[in-house]
Amino acid sequence: MGDSETSGMDPIVAVQGLTKRYGAQTALDQLDLCLDRNERLAVLGPNGAGKTTLIAVLATLVRPSAGTLRVMGYDSAAAPNEVRRHIGVVAHQTYLYEELSARENLQFFGRLHGVQDLEARVETLLKLVDIYPRRHEPIANLSRGMQQRVALARALVHDPDVLLLDEPDTGLDQAHLALLASLVQGRAIPARTVILTTHNLERALELCGRVAVLAQGRLVYQAASAALDRAALHDAYHRLAGAAP
Repeated sequence: MGDSETSGMDPIVAVQGLTKRYGAQTALDQLDLCLDRNERLAVLGPNGAGKTTLIAVLATLVRPSAGTLRVMGYDSAAAPNEVRRHIGVVAHQTYLYEELSARENLQFFGRLHGVQDLEARVETLLKLVDIYPRRHEPIANLSRGMQQRVALARALVHDPDVLLLDEPDTGLDQAHLALLASLVQGRAIPARTVILTTHNLERALELCGRVAVLAQGRLVYQAASAALDRAALHDAYHRLAGAAP
């Protein structure tokens, strides 16, 4: 690691005062957040709470209006490419090239990241997400759930330290929800730091060691899953988010 890399006890993800405005609308409002190595955080919130904006800002796809983001010690404003090198993203949109096959998509993104032993890495991931038998078919021919699994493989192709998952269970059946759980929890792959957005409280508790509620762009509740007061969480969600998780 270089001198800018995080060390020892430094957080893997450090967010301070993170704010994003779109004109008069504030999508994220003064967020503070830290995650250590291999920590998993689930962010709950209704539509419009700011979950997708949070993932987009963390992924350096959208610039914040104020505040700072550091990943592995790198500042997203000063070194966005270094931040991107350390993160893998699964968003609402798959960001896959529909005319290319699953295999070709992974090869393309792997080359962008300079992945060593790329062919072996692609083969392993295609098998891991259960797409290998259809690896040569164009993405456009695959179901939404299959595309989501390819997007998961794409997010992992460069072996990132941090996974940003924006409702990654979209279109997945029960068998592949179990696969998602094994990926997030570090059973099928080495453990890593995860930020996951979801509407599903039970899934949040299953997959992550911390849970937070985002409402109108603000983090209004945080707790470790093991010590979670469900009544307090539901109360916070009803009062401040205006909807049930």
